[in-house]
Amino acid sequence: MLEAEIQALVHAHPDSLPIAEIDPLFVGAVAICREMQLGTAGRVDNFLITPSGLPVLIECKLWRNPEARREVVGQILDYAKVLSRWTFSDLQREVGSRTGMGPDALLKLVRDADPRVKEAEFTDAVTANLRRGRFLLLVLGDGVREGVEAIANYLQSHTGLHFTFGLVEFPIYRLPNGERLVAPRVLARTTSILRSVIALPEGYIVQEPAEAAAELDTVSDPERAALGAKQQAFWKEFLDNYIQLDDRTQEIPRPPRQGYLSFMMPAPQGSSWLTVYRDLHKGEVGLFLSASRNSPGESAREAILENWDTVRLALNGTVRSEKDKYGRYGIADSRLVGDLNNPGIRTDAFKWLAERVNTFVNVLRPLIRDAVADESTR
Repeated sequence: MLEAEIQALVHAHPDSLPIAEIDPLFVGAVAICREMQLGTAGRVDNFLITPSGLPVLIECKLWRNPEARREVVGQILDYAKVLSRWTFSDLQREVGSRTGMGPDALLKLVRDADPRVKEAEFTDAVTANLRRGRFLLLVLGDGVREGVEAIANYLQSHTGLHFTFGLVEFPIYRLPNGERLVAPRVLARTTSILRSVIALPEGYIVQEPAEAAAELDTVSDPERAALGAKQQAFWKEFLDNYIQLDDRTQEIPRPPRQGYLSFMMPAPQGSSWLTVYRDLHKGEVGLFLSASRNSPGESAREAILENWDTVRLALNGTVRSEKDKYGRYGIADSRLVGDLNNPGIRTDAFKWLAERVNTFVNVLRPLIRDAVADESTR
């Protein structure tokens, strides 16, 4: 059996891939083309993409080939690195060239599989995923051979990856009647463990939601319990009805019984987050980029501020850079809206705040990720 035979089978039957066992977000990936050129890195064996705009790169190797044991993981990582630098137009151009279907080939092939796909939403999603490097990388082999464990260990030694990786045994058996039987088995996959570390102002403590609710409901001061419930209802209304993020990898917090939300950013030890707040007394809502002192998150914020003129234009609105109580410059935006108990005013405030959160996440999240990566290589 040749590697080309595995490629052809995957292209014709992408549903034979055990994607659900590796990352359910990529289920439903549509086969787009084979042997797609990725700059000087080479040609990726199979390229697929989900109707939600998540790319899938596949390398097919025979484990008896020594190259499979030595180079396949490094090769597919190189492909991912190149793809993360592409624009949507770059991808359109290459798919169109490879399929011979012209510049609209990518959207047409996806719509053939799912006619509900909207062009603008698909374009935005693919663009965001290319920028973040949010891909599924699969290495398929015909059977287990010596060196497979080394491949998995090699991958585990590379921290800070922004994609999902799967190592899949993909043997193809020929039946007496000429048909072929595929029995895929996942040998290794990456696992993401999410941990949120929240820095709070002096005088505040962190509690589990159930414990916090119980305490607030049983304290002697009924006004405090009422305020906690009111704040939680405020944020629940915002999160349930208004917040829509382009970045689907951004974790959405649960509604707290406090006057602010925290959207965690991609910095080690939870050292960077977006604080979203309301101030009932001032009739103000706003947000600002927070970071722990003397942390990777703070270093990332400083790196972003070195290019403030460019970042300010990307964030637009009334965004500003201002000093906090420690004399450190931050990135913030706010709006005086009036009485937040008034339903009409609250609706306008939520709409403004939702747009600002989405923009801050789109602009700052990749910048923080890149700044942390650059710092780690110094």
